[in-house]
Amino acid sequence: MNGPTALPPWLPTAPCTPGRCAAHPDGTGPDSGAGLPRALARLTAGTAAVLLGVLLAPAAAPLPPAARLALVRLWTRTVVRAFGVRVRYEGTPAAGPLLVVANHVSWLDVPLLAAVLPARTVAKAEVRRWPVLGLLAALGGTLFIERDRLRALPGTVRAMAGILAAGGRVAVFPEGSTWCGRERGRFRPAAFQAALDADCAVQPVRIDYRPADAAAYVGDDPLGTSLWRVVTTRRLTAEVRLADPLPSGRYPDRRALAAAAQRAVAPRGTTRRDPARRDPARRVPAQRARASDSANLSPSSVHQRARSRPAAASSSRTPP
Repeated sequence: MNGPTALPPWLPTAPCTPGRCAAHPDGTGPDSGAGLPRALARLTAGTAAVLLGVLLAPAAAPLPPAARLALVRLWTRTVVRAFGVRVRYEGTPAAGPLLVVANHVSWLDVPLLAAVLPARTVAKAEVRRWPVLGLLAALGGTLFIERDRLRALPGTVRAMAGILAAGGRVAVFPEGSTWCGRERGRFRPAAFQAALDADCAVQPVRIDYRPADAAAYVGDDPLGTSLWRVVTTRRLTAEVRLADPLPSGRYPDRRALAAAAQRAVAPRGTTRRDPARRDPARRVPAQRARASDSANLSPSSVHQRARSRPAAASSSRTPP
């Protein structure tokens, strides 16, 4: 997600800024009297829904994995709707272990993905310090990464590969930063090494917002300002499109896999045909569904072993 202005040179950065990309869409600003009661009601309902999830998380731990995942989907949909966001989903989620990759526009992206594909999410370490949401992310088993420590990246990739090899799902935003939606970044290949090491499929997801300005959480935009912009926007709609999964074995390396995933989430009308689909030599049998969703839950609620396959050793040399 968005970060500080002074970043190490190797980190991906977006040209999007709050003033240029996240202006209030109707031009009235968040203090418009007509929408103030509704905005306050949404903010209260959304905050209450988030807090309810935090309070009920320990009680849900003893439930069977399928029941917990159903509650996660229900709760995240409730949170998003409570903040006043309407959601349209397109496509069917694949079964089995998946590396879920999506373009990154807003903090809303995380609950939107969890509502259809609950997964262990990779996020910057600063998220852990966010009020309420940071605690929630930790309870959900988020993999926190110090973005300014390049040496920490291979360990994160190995952890991702271990979760995938154990049959779980991992969600990552490979653009490395939030973009406004009109502008978008390149998918960085490092995270895709985990899918290759675990020999699992990649699930590309495209997320769009209408109006895009209201949801964009970019640059140094404070979280409170973004929340207020969301709840004061009328008819804010999120569109989530699940593309066909990409079997990782079809691609020769992480860069080719990352490029294919980025093409899959490109806006409609701009997607070029995947070269691997034209080359029979690259075809591999379809991935078989493995393991249950239980490995997608927090380690505090699921006893799992993060076992990397031998191939995961290659991720120790994974550059960003």
